[in-house]
Amino acid sequence: MSATRYRAPPVDALLIHPLDELYALYHRASGMTHLLASPAPELLELLGKRSLTRDEVLQALIEQFDVADADHDLLTARLEELVAVGLVHVT
Repeated sequence: MSATRYRAPPVDALLIHPLDELYALYHRASGMTHLLASPAPELLELLGKRSLTRDEVLQALIEQFDVADADHDLLTARLEELVAVGLVHVT
């Protein structure tokens, strides 16, 4: 059985603007605006480049964004939230 992979729209399909500790994100395809907290923008950046498994996402967060306290359960919860609002798709 293959591992679940996650994929986001390409970065150019999203407009992301920082607002203090949150980020306003406009998803061009749906016309919806979302307010997100870190690490959601970082996840979208990673998954907009290629589909990744949860373990690959976790490793990339640690390496590229210096997330020292990355946790599998918290990452799964964030990915599920992004899937629920249609910003990330399971492949």
